[in-house]
Amino acid sequence: MAFNTEKNTYTVVFAAIMVVVVGSLLAFVASGLSGKIRENERFEKQQNILYAMGVNENQDEGSVNFVPTTEVEKEFASYIKKQIVIEGDKVTEDNEAYLIDMKRQLEVAKSGGTPKLPLFIGEKDGKEFYIIPMYGKGLWDAIWGFISLDDQMVVQGVYFDHKGETPGLGANIKQRYFMDDFTGETIMKGTQYAGISVAKGNNDPLNKIKDDNEVDALAGATITGNGVSAMISETVKLYKGYLQTIKDKG
Repeated sequence: MAFNTEKNTYTVVFAAIMVVVVGSLLAFVASGLSGKIRENERFEKQQNILYAMGVNENQDEGSVNFVPTTEVEKEFASYIKKQIVIEGDKVTEDNEAYLIDMKRQLEVAKSGGTPKLPLFIGEKDGKEFYIIPMYGKGLWDAIWGFISLDDQMVVQGVYFDHKGETPGLGANIKQRYFMDDFTGETIMKGTQYAGISVAKGNNDPLNKIKDDNEVDALAGATITGNGVSAMISETVKLYKGYLQTIKDKG
């Protein structure tokens, strides 16, 4: 029996069959790769946490080079001495705290619930680092990162990333020159937790002043910079009770 390929019904049926076939193939491939995708996501989080505490393979002033995926699990286990989860007044150890979805925990906090807040305690060259994950909103989509503190709440390093900020503008939050400006800044203002603002016209373009709670803004990326400021401030607010216990001991 011959089909009349010029009829609209033929086109519709053919298109429907192709959608089913292609959809099935994509679902099959996605299912087969799901394990690899989860593994890569795990490696990426470990790389980002280590980068924030200064464990990386940067070769020059402009590079952003992570610990290779072939080595990151070993390095993560070596440098991260403890992973904890802060849930109200309860603090527990959890070796997979780094897998906690920070976006979800922020939603819990905003709705009045008690979030599960992961914190990573690292050690390098005899010094302790307290690394906090962050999540926020940029101009177009999500932004996230990690901030590493010492026991006096001075920033030891950061890592930022984004989903869809503008190339050459807001996307520059993950450039080395911007992230390095945060090192040495404090999240304290006197005895209060204040975070760090990405500020236009802060009269410190070389970022030599480290007690002003400010870094210089990115050109043409005001909204993304405001998003970074809000992300840090809102995250610190959730952790400040536990951070105070660290500062008191220090």
